[in-house]
Amino acid sequence: MAYTTINDPSAHFYTYAFSKSSGTGSATFDGNSDLQPDFLWVKSRTNADSHELWDSTRGVNSTLFSDSTSAEDTAANRIVSFDTDGFTWGNAGNLNAAGNFVSWAWKANGGTTSSNTDGNITSTVQSNLDAGFSIVTYTGNGVDNRTIGHGLGVQPSWWIVKRRDSTGDWWFGASSILGGTSNYLKLNSTAANAEINNIWGDSPTSSTLFRVSNNAGLNASGGTYVAYLFANKQGFSKFGKYTGNGSSDGPFVYTGFKPAFVMLKVTNVNGWDWAIIDNKRTPSNGDGLSEWLWANLSSAEFTDGTSGINLEMDFLSNGFKCKTDRNEINGNGYEFIYMAFAENPFVTSTGVPTTAR
Repeated sequence: MAYTTINDPSAHFYTYAFSKSSGTGSATFDGNSDLQPDFLWVKSRTNADSHELWDSTRGVNSTLFSDSTSAEDTAANRIVSFDTDGFTWGNAGNLNAAGNFVSWAWKANGGTTSSNTDGNITSTVQSNLDAGFSIVTYTGNGVDNRTIGHGLGVQPSWWIVKRRDSTGDWWFGASSILGGTSNYLKLNSTAANAEINNIWGDSPTSSTLFRVSNNAGLNASGGTYVAYLFANKQGFSKFGKYTGNGSSDGPFVYTGFKPAFVMLKVTNVNGWDWAIIDNKRTPSNGDGLSEWLWANLSSAEFTDGTSGINLEMDFLSNGFKCKTDRNEINGNGYEFIYMAFAENPFVTSTGVPTTAR
């Protein structure tokens, strides 16, 4: 039996749902002082505002939007600081509004970066080896089949790259899940799994490197980029795929932990969004988790039952289960990829089964 090395997933990933009036303030992660965000993703649940993403490498004045191809926005006071137990928002941007919000936060290395010369292109890296998460920034050189050091120490399971200094898509790779180094998705798009010859170079990623072609969205000469890379970690994170059955008794997907967060995407049919659900917007399993956001859309939160649509999922002690026949998460014959992070591991580092918290 494989045990986890992370008994407290909330020290590395945390979801926080909060409500606020307009103006400056702070969001504290329920007293969880162990997580100072290094990658922070915030979305209004009430308003049709863009997803806003920051990280401690680029800094609090550098915002990206997962539902947009826009270049990095460098306006000040969207957020003011990454705090030891949350973050402080300012008086600009989408957070300067009343309503309900959700934030998803990942820990890297507390904002401490290092230069990485493992690849053909020198990168700036901050990594959390325990949790399998790395933030990488680099400047492109326009040469095909370039390697970039990621600092994870293990092969990444999936990765997302965004050009910062110009408009461009959010390029998504997961060669072991999508099929190979020519396969990709776009986080800002509903398009299915597609191919561009060797978009990720001529070989898979390694424990030290990932590759990029000279596509302008990945490696234009002088272009600046950020990449977020993730690896499977027993009892904490899982990146995989499943096939829908089109039934209200949908597939059970084993993760080895009780999920706190799941993001999924149809890969073999065009037109489907990146769906996000978590354990804080619907904190009780009850009849199923049912509040959804879409990473590629600015739409306000979709609540189960709207227009008669049933869109439920259960988070169980060792995985998740679809409870709808809807194509969004369980279309018959639809192939899905998913990204999941833990609320609670199924088995602790000592081999003791846990109970849901």
